[in-house]
Amino acid sequence: MSTRHEVRYASSPQAVKQYDTDALRKEFLIDDLMQPDEVVLVYTHYDRYIAGSAVPVKGSLTLETIDPLKAEHFLDRRELGVINVGGEGTITVDGVAYELSYKDALYVAMGTKEVVFSSKDASKPAKFYLNSAPAHKAFTTKKITKAEANKIELGSLETANHRTVCQMLVASVVETCQLQMGMTELKTGSVWNTLPSHVHDRRMEVYLYIEVPQGQSVCHFMGQTDETRHIWMQNEQAVISPPWSIHSGAGTSNYTFIWGMAGENLDYGDMDVCPITELR
Repeated sequence: MSTRHEVRYASSPQAVKQYDTDALRKEFLIDDLMQPDEVVLVYTHYDRYIAGSAVPVKGSLTLETIDPLKAEHFLDRRELGVINVGGEGTITVDGVAYELSYKDALYVAMGTKEVVFSSKDASKPAKFYLNSAPAHKAFTTKKITKAEANKIELGSLETANHRTVCQMLVASVVETCQLQMGMTELKTGSVWNTLPSHVHDRRMEVYLYIEVPQGQSVCHFMGQTDETRHIWMQNEQAVISPPWSIHSGAGTSNYTFIWGMAGENLDYGDMDVCPITELR
């Protein structure tokens, strides 16, 4: 079994103004997720968030602690959210098995000792997308299917941003300390996400883009509202969004993205919106 991790430090908006394309991608793009038979983790100093993946093919994978946590178990002081973006799989949490189909989610509580990932069919392995944040209280481990998510219809085809927001790990669905996760599915003919653009200075965010058709791409926009930057992204790549940054995207086709966030505030609607015409 293989666990691989890296640490990313926080960058100020003043520093990011000086980044070229390569520096911007190295700081914020996560482009090596979903590796067979590996647990891949990126520890960012933005709210000490961890984004990663586990793809069990030849056998099961165990979520092991990593050095930055200075803990005996990965979840000694953390909570975990998982969304399956591959074939059917199972997550066994301290001996209790949870079966996850495509786009099912699992919240795993702080204090859990062992988390084991496995696939039902090695030819169609599960692809578990992982998000984790520091926690202060042990809530209840809970599976949430896409059907159980809180759904919100936003946008319109006329403005190319008709989409369904599926809130999965939010207060109205499951109790968490600070971690929130869900997914946004764009309708055919729509390409823009998260418009009008906004920032929420009290929490950071990570996007994972999925269902990007072969040969197509998504242009992810970030930066301060008066000085934006962009990163071209492919299927199953993720991007870190600092609290001071917008997080919008436009694809050459419709797609889905999984959003995860953490910070001091659980109010999903707490944000500072920037009118589209005022973006620079």
